[in-house]
Amino acid sequence: MPVHYPFSAVLGCQADSTTGLDDMGLALVLTTISPEIGGVLVRGEKGTAKSTAVRGLAAVLPSISVYAGDRFSIDPSDPSAESPDGPFGSAAVVESRPVRLVELPVGATEDRVVGSLHLESALSRGAVEFEPGLLARAHRGLLYVDEVNLLHDHLVDLLLDAAAMGRVSVERDGVSVSHAARFVLIGTMNPEEGELRPQLLDRFGLTVEVAAPRDPALRAEVVRRRMAFDLDAGAFVEGFGADDRALTSRIAAARELVGKVRLTEPGLLKIAEVCAAFEVDGLRADIVTARTAVAHAAWVGRSEVTRADIRRAALLALPHRRRRNPFDAPGIDEDLLDRILGGDELPPEPPETDPDVEVEETSGEDSTTTDAPAPEAEPGDTSDQEGSIEEASTTDSSASEADSSTSETDSSGSGTDSSAGLSTDAAGVAYRPRLLTVTGLGTGRTGGRSKAIGSSGRRIGARESGRGSLHLVETLKAAAGKQGSRGRTSGRVELRVEDLRTAVREGREANLVLFCVDASGSMAARKRMAQVKAAVLSLLLDAYRRRDKVGMITFRGEGAELVLPPTGSVDLAAARLDEVPAGGRTPLAEGLLEAARVLQRERLRDPDLRPLLVVVTDGRANSKTHGKDAVRRSQQAAAYVAGLGVTTVVIDSESGPMRLGLARQLAAHLGAEHVPVAEVSAEALTSAVHGFTGSTPGRGAA
Repeated sequence: MPVHYPFSAVLGCQADSTTGLDDMGLALVLTTISPEIGGVLVRGEKGTAKSTAVRGLAAVLPSISVYAGDRFSIDPSDPSAESPDGPFGSAAVVESRPVRLVELPVGATEDRVVGSLHLESALSRGAVEFEPGLLARAHRGLLYVDEVNLLHDHLVDLLLDAAAMGRVSVERDGVSVSHAARFVLIGTMNPEEGELRPQLLDRFGLTVEVAAPRDPALRAEVVRRRMAFDLDAGAFVEGFGADDRALTSRIAAARELVGKVRLTEPGLLKIAEVCAAFEVDGLRADIVTARTAVAHAAWVGRSEVTRADIRRAALLALPHRRRRNPFDAPGIDEDLLDRILGGDELPPEPPETDPDVEVEETSGEDSTTTDAPAPEAEPGDTSDQEGSIEEASTTDSSASEADSSTSETDSSGSGTDSSAGLSTDAAGVAYRPRLLTVTGLGTGRTGGRSKAIGSSGRRIGARESGRGSLHLVETLKAAAGKQGSRGRTSGRVELRVEDLRTAVREGREANLVLFCVDASGSMAARKRMAQVKAAVLSLLLDAYRRRDKVGMITFRGEGAELVLPPTGSVDLAAARLDEVPAGGRTPLAEGLLEAARVLQRERLRDPDLRPLLVVVTDGRANSKTHGKDAVRRSQQAAAYVAGLGVTTVVIDSESGPMRLGLARQLAAHLGAEHVPVAEVSAEALTSAVHGFTGSTPGRGAA
């Protein structure tokens, strides 16, 4: 059995009286105290102990009692619990075992997750029996998904539904089974590898952002502990054994107390006020915040929810639910949160009165405090006590306010526009997602934009031959009709090669959207950059929603630079656009040739990837090296790119009364659609790109 790194040894996960738990450690603990919270999503850069902390968490959880041989791990002390392996009588053997940590691979299939027909029983005895999946195994334990953002959306939906309902119903392959699946769902992800869709993000109860500490002393301590663990894992684990055992006892005590914690009416109203102030959609945020506040009160030993509990709960439950642009920084405005909560403790709950008796209203100043026990000081409850790691991993977000307060004149009007850089925050032109659809290959890697028949996705049928996963039911059906001709009337089903059927699955192909952006001096002039930024951000929003890979090339001066290699993080693309300097000449040919090199390299890595090239330029090529040949070279480079068979869109940023039409000529050499940047704010880009597929804009990206 592998030895896991102790939970208490992870920096920020040692629940002592000095530092307390950081956001990640606290969120993990609270959701084990109250699984109804709905799980935890841990977001952070690589190498920040996300997976290490999750794997260590299972070891500190109290053991559970189960019936011997029960594959569904029902609770023997719960008379209402039912298991498909039951019923279990009073003579059934009850045993204690550690809580399971079930890891769900990114490449898992739906039948492995929820369960399916037991293959051996079906083939040997012709019996229909259920083979439990990972959700059954995770009941009363932890279900961990590393890189949850790379998991197929339909599986994420399935997991979140099961976590919310606490039950799984399986109706497939001739099997009809319903069983309990009450588990703590924990997902970890690196935002640089791509985001979760907002609809899925909202389904996670709590979300925390983690980052590596910047304090050299803390970083050295992390290295020191890791090296000690690698040198002698047994001794290292024993050294933190007392801390882990203390944490186990504290979690057990909090579980006993959580059902007795009172959330007063003033506290509930304050939670609703906080959620309304941050403009979260729906009521899930209110419910999760309330449950988290109750769990936090139980964790620190309080019998009544206080302001500190609500504050800590809001910091964990609201950041991923507030309305924000996809490129805004995560987190919530803690100053606003403190203003809403106020500086004093919650007012006492009004006494219950007989509705038939009139009661004279009294002012809040005359109210007395409750009889609740004095709250235990919880490290990290106030903003002054946040740990250094926590400070490094959470950021204030005021980008939404900046977006609403900034405006800019039209492309030919007055105002200032710095040629030193491009600021996405300064883009005054409102941007919305633009739908880009590329014709699907029909086979290949599934993703978010073009339909494809591939190895993953929903099962839509079966075929007689070919590579792929076995379609068991169709295989058995094909064999069943031939048993008589094979001289078999009972017993085992005889299968032959010609009976085999493979599943046909339909998903969506992922695309690479490569931006080739002109950052020369001519772009910085005449206030064109506001429109260019709006256009690029519009396309990035669409890529964000479709989970496409994005890359960015800029060209200025005498060359081109790949400022963002293809990645799943559109946030990075928006940030790099903000950092790109502008000025100098327009080496258009170099930009196009660099784009060709990137596309060819990505096609070698993944031949089934669908590329989409978006060139943003005024077409006015000039070069100190090539002089008058710059335009001709750009046209030759465009013809070369066209020969690669890449779907391309040229966004023409030329403006003013004197227009040369060079971008339109460039589009002709590229075989691309030409879209003036001024028309991007309308639906011109949508219609242009959908023209490649012959689909209607309203349906093509569905």
